[in-house]
Formats: sequence, structure tokens, C-alpha cells
Amino acid sequence: MGPQNLTRVSEFLLLGLSEDPELQPLLFGMFLSMYMVTVLGNLLIIFTVSSDPQLHNPMYFFISILSIADIGLISDTIPKMLINLYTHHRIITYADCLIQLCFLIFFGSMDNLLLMVMAYDRFVAICHPLHYPIIMNPYFCGLLVWVSIFLSVLESQLHYLMMSLLTFCTEMEIPHFFCDPSQLLNLACSKTTTKNILVYFIAAIFGGVPISGILFSYTRIISSILKIPSSSGKHKAFSTCVSHFSVVSLFYGTGIGVYLSSVVSPSLKSGAAVSVMYSVVTPMLNPFIYSLRNKDIKRAMQRLIKRPA
Repeated sequence: MGPQNLTRVSEFLLLGLSEDPELQPLLFGMFLSMYMVTVLGNLLIIFTVSSDPQLHNPMYFFISILSIADIGLISDTIPKMLINLYTHHRIITYADCLIQLCFLIFFGSMDNLLLMVMAYDRFVAICHPLHYPIIMNPYFCGLLVWVSIFLSVLESQLHYLMMSLLTFCTEMEIPHFFCDPSQLLNLACSKTTTKNILVYFIAAIFGGVPISGILFSYTRIISSILKIPSSSGKHKAFSTCVSHFSVVSLFYGTGIGVYLSSVVSPSLKSGAAVSVMYSVVTPMLNPFIYSLRNKDIKRAMQRLIKRPA
């Protein structure tokens, strides 16, 4: 059978993490628990920040927006995976696949850009503390979030355009638990050299700029901290960005791990398993990092618990 044009492709088959029937209940219970912990943990962060006036400042505003992006990122892939595990029906329609891909790119890009914005916030707070209230005013903070949203929408639509131009052969099996852009490129039977270059070029721009901004901010932050004469002052300055640095390390560390696993191991199943780290584990751990490593949020949560009494 010859290649089918993408407009006539009606569905794909998501192979998931394992085809072993005995593992399906275990995977369902594990990912359902992780999904609930992620959503409830991030909702708790959002509710705590919004309800406590002492947390109404730029840093915690960005943390709450990051929590919204994390909920969106995991909600884009895990519910469909849980339905497939429960019903043993692993089909995803072409339209749903493209929608899932768009939201995956959007929320992943939001995470990326928000981490850069939060690094800039810490840079201003530590390197220009006297000008911090003037620079990081509510209008500018809102503008940074809206610019991040606009750029995320732009990146997701560019990826959608690239994927919509692909032509597929008769093989419609995706060795993943969601519609991963790289897997769709691998399935395409048309010449994808130019499209591959464009996709990676787009990813390099939208990913490279935030990484460069984070590296620049932390280079200046470390330089400023080293100039502080007292050890207590250094510790206080460092403690204000340790949570963000932990999240940055987790986010980009898992992303690098996914890339290295695809280079070292040609197994598609292993790539799908490693993808769980950045698409599921990272959004789940972020609330714990900010709640356990941040004294202000811990105190706000304690006040929130004691409030009814």
C-alpha cells in the first residue's frame, strides 16, 4: 500500500510503556497516584499563594503560574494514558494526536520560559535589591507572563504546522504513551530532512534563549553572592534562589537525560520510559521542592491549616 496523505489518516496506535497484560493494573495505579499527587500538590501551591497576602510578590506569583503550567503539562498526557490502560483501547485519533502535541509543546515551552523569568526575578532581587520593587512591578510581571504565553502559543503552532505537512506510510504505531513530535517524524515516510531541520531549529531558538537567559542570570547572581563579605549574608542570598535552582536542575537534567538516552540506547521503549521523568516526575516534584525548601510557603501553609481553628 502506498503512503497515505496526512489528511486521510484517521488514527494512531499508542503502544505505551509496556504491552504486558499483567503490568497494566500496576501501571494504571502508579500513574493515577502520580497524577493525583501532582494536581493536588500544585493546586495547594496556587491556593496558598493566592490566599496569603504575605506571598503576594513577584517570586510567588511566578511560582503559581508555573504550577498551572505543570498541571497542564501532566494533564495533557496522563489522562489519555490512564484511559488506554483501563479500557485496553490504545487508539488515538489524528485530530486528538495533533491537539495533544500542541498542548504538550505549549505547556513545555511555558515551563521553559517561566524558569527564565524566575531566574531574572532572582537576578534583580540579588543584584539590584534597591531597584527590585520598581523593576519587578505588577505591570511588568504580568507582561512577562503574557509574553511567555504568546511565545508558547507561537512555538506550539509552528510545531503543529510542521507536523501537519507530514505524509505517513501504513505504519501507524507510535512507540510512546503520547504523541511525541520526534516519534511522528520517525513515522513519516516522506522526506523529512527539511522538516527535521526546521523542527530542531525552532526548538533550538525557543529552548536555547531561555537556557542562555538562565545561565546569564545565575552567572551574575553567583558573582554578586561571592562579593558579599559576611557568610550569613551569602547564605541568605543563596537561600532565596535554591528552590528555583533545584527546579531548573531537575527540568533540564531530565531533558538532557531523555536526549542522551535516545543517543546511547536505540530502543524506542527505553526512550518512552525516560520521557516519564520530564513529563510526569518533574511536575510532580516541583510542589515538594517549593514547599519543603521554602520557609515562606511552609509558614503560609501552616497558617492556612490553622485558619479554621
